[in-house]
Amino acid sequence: MRANSRESMSIPAKSVIVGTAGHIDHGKSALVEALTGTHPDRLAEEKRRGITIDLGFAFLEENGVRFGFIDVPGHERFVSNMLAGAAGIDLVLLVIAADESVKPQTREHFDICRLLGVKRGVVAVTKSDLMDGDLLGLVKLEIEEYLRGSFLERAPIVTVSAKTGAGLPELKKALHHVAEQTPGKDTEQYFRLPIDRAFPMKGFGTVVTGTLISGDVGAGDEVELFPKGARLRVRGVQSGGKNEVRAFAGQRTAVNLAGIEHTAVNRGMTLAAPGKFRVTRRIDSRLTLLPSAKKLKQRARVHFHAGTTETIAEILLYQRNDLTPGQNALAQLRLQEDALVLPGDRFIVRQFSPVTTIGGGIVLDPLARRPMLRDTGRLAFLETLERGERDEILAAMAERAALVPVTGKTSTGLAVEEIVARTGWLEKEIREAVQKLATSERLKIVANDPLTVVARRAFEEVSGKISATMERFHKDNPLLPGLAREDLRASLGRRMNAETFRAALEELAAKKKIELHGELVRRAGAEIALQPEEARAKEQIEKEFSSAGLAVPSVKEVLAKLSVESKRAEKLLQILLREKMLIRVTPELIFHRDALAQLRDQLLVHKRIKGERISVPAFKELTGITRKYAIPLLEYLDRERVTRRAGDERVIL
Repeated sequence: MRANSRESMSIPAKSVIVGTAGHIDHGKSALVEALTGTHPDRLAEEKRRGITIDLGFAFLEENGVRFGFIDVPGHERFVSNMLAGAAGIDLVLLVIAADESVKPQTREHFDICRLLGVKRGVVAVTKSDLMDGDLLGLVKLEIEEYLRGSFLERAPIVTVSAKTGAGLPELKKALHHVAEQTPGKDTEQYFRLPIDRAFPMKGFGTVVTGTLISGDVGAGDEVELFPKGARLRVRGVQSGGKNEVRAFAGQRTAVNLAGIEHTAVNRGMTLAAPGKFRVTRRIDSRLTLLPSAKKLKQRARVHFHAGTTETIAEILLYQRNDLTPGQNALAQLRLQEDALVLPGDRFIVRQFSPVTTIGGGIVLDPLARRPMLRDTGRLAFLETLERGERDEILAAMAERAALVPVTGKTSTGLAVEEIVARTGWLEKEIREAVQKLATSERLKIVANDPLTVVARRAFEEVSGKISATMERFHKDNPLLPGLAREDLRASLGRRMNAETFRAALEELAAKKKIELHGELVRRAGAEIALQPEEARAKEQIEKEFSSAGLAVPSVKEVLAKLSVESKRAEKLLQILLREKMLIRVTPELIFHRDALAQLRDQLLVHKRIKGERISVPAFKELTGITRKYAIPLLEYLDRERVTRRAGDERVIL
């Protein structure tokens, strides 16, 4: 979605997607044609056999409402096609023939609508011209009994005849009345379009169609094709057979894509906003089993349908070994193929064999972790996802991000990109929730670009570990000034988030609990505390190098004379180097700073009296040292920009 597009145009008239449902040969397609003037069957085989095999589409604009009709096949063999069309419908047109009443596919289609969370609809009793008034009255009573207790209990029941046209005005009026009560889809959320068709169009290239379930799309937009992950450009869009500047959520939409062949796109894929979402093969959900289904056993394999996607899934029930008919439970579905789903998306499961609809559910966590026995907080987390408000959900996500059941180490930090991928929330919604939780000290913001948060409890644990580590370090290493940042971070666990670590250091430093000196971290007030014998040894090392002038002894010779053990002697030497009392010129040669300062003075005198150039022999004569010391010292002076090499001589700068 492009920000400037909303400023320059308004969202069109209300769009409502109507899905037909009902048994084969109950007149769904004929009724759609009678309402819209368009016969939805488009395949030659459909026209030859006189039955709907795949999805058909037709449009009707009536009293300011644009209806998009999705006509679905009624035959049991084509229920999977019906499911691809049922996703995204706003209301159902339940079609029941007067001469047959409620039949098996009527029941299955209606169950699917209930499981998909459809809330509204109209019932059309077709073929009314074949029945007299009394019999029609009996059929309506039977239908009312069947619908009792369902979302269509108070829905209009209209008797119609596609053949004679009887009842069509009343049906349109009923559809319009229900459409006015139907809330629109969210045009502000990120763009998602489950694809139900892909085909080539001469002069345009690849075209895909689907019901736009959120957001909007227009020419020039970049979109991402899932599960491939390909980034594509939109050439143009249509809705209701008309070219549009932009198409909005709730509309049947055709998208002309650049950069891909139609053979590379198929039903079950999804177009979405680029860089926002991730595909998954593990979904935590609330699963409901139909009363008419058989008992569902642990690890049962099922056919999984979400949006236009269809794949095989294995069901793992939480806290139980089976699910009885009519019951629901928290469950994980392990998918055979990648799918793009978000929290709140509905899905259908069908028995593996024979293939019949047995239940469905709602996605809670689309990027679920692998089930583990130590993951004791999963069920409480899922219940928060199911019933919590946005603030509660975000707080729970941050808490869960801090848990690693296998190792017990801390995994801190939850970035905005991860939150979007797991929730589908807009970044502005996330930032509002984060600020609220940060104010109440439930979250800690550890970075702003990109926004990264951590549960306050976990942040305090990290801070506590840093303080304890530094306390232990100084106790074990009294002669060292501090610990390198990266060594400190590594000691806290391999999954420590860099932003959280940095924020914890800064907060501890602000509270005067630690001190930061470049790459070194030390406990506040920590000082190097030398024992008397260590102080004497340190003084002895300095004297050895000070008295030697430029003809210094080897480090080993100096340290060997000390009364302290070699490790402590090395640390004392390091202290003198850090204090810059001693200066390492090469790995083997160390000089006292006073000797090097005196050398610089000698060179300045030489420059003033004899000129700026000095040869190696002249340097040896000036300093009274051998070549063993002269060459390393001259190279050191070059590095320090005291001298510059010019052939076999040096220029004193």
